[in-house]
Amino acid sequence: MSAALDEEVRVYWMTGCTSCLRTKEFLARHRIPFLSRNVLVDEAAYAELERFGLRQVPIVTRGGSWANGQVLRDVADLVGIDLGAPQILPVAELRRRQEAILAGVQRFAAQLPEESLGTLLPDRPRSHADLVYHIVNIVDAFLEHEAGIPLTYEAYFRLPPRAEKAGLLAYAADVEARLRAWFAGPGRTRDWTETAQVYYGRQSLHEFFERTVWHSGQHTRQLIWVLERMGIAPDGKLGPEVFAGLPMPQEVWG
Repeated sequence: MSAALDEEVRVYWMTGCTSCLRTKEFLARHRIPFLSRNVLVDEAAYAELERFGLRQVPIVTRGGSWANGQVLRDVADLVGIDLGAPQILPVAELRRRQEAILAGVQRFAAQLPEESLGTLLPDRPRSHADLVYHIVNIVDAFLEHEAGIPLTYEAYFRLPPRAEKAGLLAYAADVEARLRAWFAGPGRTRDWTETAQVYYGRQSLHEFFERTVWHSGQHTRQLIWVLERMGIAPDGKLGPEVFAGLPMPQEVWG
């Protein structure tokens, strides 16, 4: 292998993955050239990751080293970007944003025609029902963590038991209520500097909650996009005040 190839930056990703899109935008913004490897269309991509013992995305590699794209500071270290001091919104503000996102998801999901729930998103084997469930499950996974269940990669790939609107809306309402109850109870005295038990590396609980908010927020932008593509005006479309200051992608889909 040539020295040039050994230092080549590669990004392993899949369509519709929020962290994947954010990783690619991050590298492009810092003018870091990379080889794009979409694991959904390139059968050899996962095979290339086997030498690292990995089968997940987003992953950035450079020679014999790799970084999980979930953590941009690790990507920055890998490719030589000076990221500077991290900026993160206060927990109280993140909570406000998360509650706005969950309320929005319920409004938007209620607008989806029942017959559209099985429709797949462009270039991604994820249906409209799966997308709604995934948004809510992201927050549920945070609550599971606080109940003593570490976050695994597989937790974000759960599917709804049934592709029907009533069940999706009931699940969203339940998670919304449980999040409020958690903040009124254990969350009131939670140490947000504590290390979170997540699959993508060392993170504080504050950082994990930030990711929960922007991750669910980015997918909610996709749900709004789905409605607009069907010619349906979103009910109370979320404004920039919900997303400003969150480390999320600029684009909605990619």
